[in-house]
Amino acid sequence: MKKGNMLIAQSGGPSMVINQSLAGAVLAARELKEVGRIYGALHGIQGILDENFINLRKESKSTMEAVAATPSSALGSVRRKPTSADCQDIFKVLRKLDIRYFFYIGGNDSAETVHIINEEAKKDGYAICCFHIPKTIDNDLRESDHTPGFGSAAKFVASAIQGDDLDNRALGGVKIDIIMGRNAGFLTAAAALARVDLDDGPHLIYLPERTFTISQFVKDVKAAMKKYGRCVIAVSEGIVDEKGVPIIAKYTKEVDAHGNVQMGGTGALGDLLATTLKKKAKIKRVRADTFGYLQRSFPGVVSASDASEARQAGAAAVKAAVVDGIASGSIAIKRKKAKKYAVSFEPVALRKVAKETRHMPASYINKAGNNVTAAFIEYARPLVGSLTPCARFVQLKK
Repeated sequence: MKKGNMLIAQSGGPSMVINQSLAGAVLAARELKEVGRIYGALHGIQGILDENFINLRKESKSTMEAVAATPSSALGSVRRKPTSADCQDIFKVLRKLDIRYFFYIGGNDSAETVHIINEEAKKDGYAICCFHIPKTIDNDLRESDHTPGFGSAAKFVASAIQGDDLDNRALGGVKIDIIMGRNAGFLTAAAALARVDLDDGPHLIYLPERTFTISQFVKDVKAAMKKYGRCVIAVSEGIVDEKGVPIIAKYTKEVDAHGNVQMGGTGALGDLLATTLKKKAKIKRVRADTFGYLQRSFPGVVSASDASEARQAGAAAVKAAVVDGIASGSIAIKRKKAKKYAVSFEPVALRKVAKETRHMPASYINKAGNNVTAAFIEYARPLVGSLTPCARFVQLKK
């Protein structure tokens, strides 16, 4: 076991439970004699380069518990992919602070950052343990059954769709909701959890895993309008055309540090689909909303299992690195094969998680590519938990 100081930081989009992982890691490390000082870098690796740190050893347990219960990233975040030169500058700072344990909380791009730093440290001969702690509302990390942050964001999506469905019942027409999901449709698929009665929306769900065509979209909506007299639609921001190119890519050229097309923060996709239905389906009332960043840090709809597992993932990373002496890795959440829902936390190689994403299994998507199956509902329900009881729609008639 290496004795030395610890550094932890957060990266990528915030979530409702990312601070649970922070608290889980810090509080676990404070119990171990092998860990000396515990530094928190503000705004990820940018904070390391700027030597912008706080002392997490001195924070009281009550403060850390308050942080854990707070949505968003308490240490601030960043989207930056380190170069070899950046790594050399980072190592100069870390050596000065005698950092032997480095933990980075984030998604697949953050895992790539940890992998880069770990590989550069090997080349440099710097004996440092590098661990990635999982987080992403997209639920697209490889090796894991699901990812901290997804359950709570999915709960928000399902709750919001319930409200939208009630709104649509009153005024009719078509309502389109654009939901986050660059390459994986898990979060958009969670809209299906809003259904209670057979005619509840969403009536159509479109995911990045299936080709999206305007002609089929128009046909689907017309059929739903005929069946239900109205239509609520959940659409992933990452839907792609026949060539696999994201539809939204035609309307934005902005990319982040890891080369990803910026899909959030624009209503272009919703406007396109709404205009298309008005023109080609001749539907007068069509409205569209883009959930955008709302689903990431919305207070009051946190999944209990999500919060608990996020905390455990942070503690598991510290145990793997300090107690078990694993030189580097990421923590994966594995679902146990049992009647009652249960999980385990297992260290896996960084290269298996870094950058690449996983997708919705084919068994979770219907053959028509415009909805989910019962298998997905069974998969997602324990991750989300129960929704806030919703008053059922009662139609007063003459």
